[in-house]
Parts: sequence; structure tokens; C-alpha cells
Amino acid sequence: MSITMKQVNRVLFPILILIAGILVLTRPKAFSKEERMIIRQSDSVMYVTVWPADSAVLRTPCMDLTKTELKSKDLKTLTAKMLVTLRAPQHDGVGIAAPQVGVSKRIIWVQRLDKEGGPFECYLNPHIDSLFGAVGKGPEGCLSVPPMRGLVQRRASVILSYIHPETLEAKCDTVHGYTAVIFQHECDHLDGVLYIDKADTVYVSPSWEAERKSYDYSRPDWWPLP
Repeated sequence: MSITMKQVNRVLFPILILIAGILVLTRPKAFSKEERMIIRQSDSVMYVTVWPADSAVLRTPCMDLTKTELKSKDLKTLTAKMLVTLRAPQHDGVGIAAPQVGVSKRIIWVQRLDKEGGPFECYLNPHIDSLFGAVGKGPEGCLSVPPMRGLVQRRASVILSYIHPETLEAKCDTVHGYTAVIFQHECDHLDGVLYIDKADTVYVSPSWEAERKSYDYSRPDWWPLP
């Protein structure tokens, strides 16, 4: 009995449709609808989430960026806006994490004060693999917990694994001193942890409180998160 091409197509076509549907459902997911809105609609200086009003995003452990997200234009837009936000006069920080601008992904910027010129560097999917060295207690503040400061115990050194934002290669770095403290602070953000959770003492900074009165930190009307 001979089988015609038409009969073959009748069998193959539904199978191909099924395979295509499976591939769509299982492909790496991109940023959520809410995250895309935040990335695309935010001004160059983004709204910085604050505790306790924005606890929903600040307390949510972040996911690693998928392969799709790592290669997306949205990621480049987000990282660029995060840096502008961090360096803006109303913030003027040494580090920022993606949940602080409403995106629950493992992305941070850190000022490398241990390098000449103190450059700001971006780290994708950062994970602290090891903490070592002496334990010291020092003052910390956070753009998401104004106008508070606190005394926090941290290790002197970290070993960090991450994805390089330009080459997308897996990297590893060992960092010491105050810069290691910044990495610990920012990576805590990615795990839904705030420095106030670890601080022995928390107090209001009068100078920071006075400085904030000169700027508008209100949440945008279009903000999609609760």
C-alpha cells in the first residue's frame, strides 16, 4: 500500500505544531510584564524602592538572569539606568541591586573602591561563594532604608562568581576590605535581606534626613508593583 505525501503531511503537521508549542512553553523566560514596564517607562534616574512600603519586592529572593535575558536589550537598558540612578546626586551611593529598582533579578553595581579611580562595575548573576577573613563591625546605610544607618558585622574578604556584562563569560573575583562589605550588602539584597536584619544598632542620620528634603522620592503613578 502506497502512502501519499498528503497523508504524510496530515500526520506530521499536528506533530510539528505540538513540538513548536512545547518549545515556546519551555524556552527561557524573559523579564516579566511588570519588570519590562519598569525598565522601559522609568526615567534615567529610576524610582528606588523603600522599606517598608516596597517590602514585597525588597523581600523577594531574586532569580538568576536567563540566557534570553542576558542577551536582551532590556538588560542593557536596565543596567544603564541603574548606574545613572546610583550616581545621581539624590542617591550618590556606592552600590545598588536590581530589587531596589523593582526588578527581582540578580544584578548589582558596585563601586570598586579597591581599584584605582574607584570605577563602578556591573555584575550579572553574582553569588558569594565564600566569606573569609576577620569579622569587623562598621556603619552601613541603604538607599532603600532612608534616613537610617546601622552597625553591621561583616567578613573582611569575599570570593564572588558572576557573569561579565559585556562578554557574558563566567568570572570569579576575590575582594577585600570595604569593597568586600559593599558586595556583601548588595548580594544580601538579592536574597531579600536588608542590612537592618543584621545590624546591632540602627539610628536616624540627621544629615541624611536633611539632605533628602531637597529631592522628590515619590513612587511613579504608573508603578506596576504592589
